[in-house]
Amino acid sequence: MQEEIFLSTAYFPPSVCFSLTSAAEKVVVERWENYHKQTYRNRCVILGANGPISLVVPVIRGSFHKTAIRDLLVDDMLKWRTIHVRSIISAYAMAPYFEYYIDIIENAINKKCRYLIDYNHNITEQINNCIGLSVPFVFSEEFTPVTGRTNDYRYSISPKIKTPVEGYSEKPYLQVFSDKFGFTPGLSIIDTLLNNGPGTLAILRESLVY
Repeated sequence: MQEEIFLSTAYFPPSVCFSLTSAAEKVVVERWENYHKQTYRNRCVILGANGPISLVVPVIRGSFHKTAIRDLLVDDMLKWRTIHVRSIISAYAMAPYFEYYIDIIENAINKKCRYLIDYNHNITEQINNCIGLSVPFVFSEEFTPVTGRTNDYRYSISPKIKTPVEGYSEKPYLQVFSDKFGFTPGLSIIDTLLNNGPGTLAILRESLVY
């Protein structure tokens, strides 16, 4: 059990984030960094009939070259929420626990928040409730440079990085399209939850290899 871990904000984060959370007493979410493109901060990956699908939340970066993550606005001029919901329904309608959680997921997607970090925070709280996690999430009070701390995962969990996260090895489970692709790791918690339901927390904890 770690006293606290550091994570970046994320949209329906990958399961590794919740595995690490399950072994922590507190999660500190980075609030003072600059926005990083093409990361989980505003995207998640689900598994569809033709393979992995990235769902991206469009953001407004403003006129500055760098935008602080705490100031990043969600762009609601586009109909991306409808697309995300439809994509999840199409991918997981046959999942064992689809009916149990789809309304919660849809409501979280459709909740209007001005700032991305607040939007993601609400989603994570909803997912934690579904899983049965009660670990407190707090925002960082200042930016701390990367120093190699073993409890700092802000920049090691990314779709750009293929190196396994230390202390984590995702436990395989039956997915909707397992007969077609085998087990596909690294997906959003949506995949783990809709395929495992109340067994999700056990899967997350069994993926830890400390």
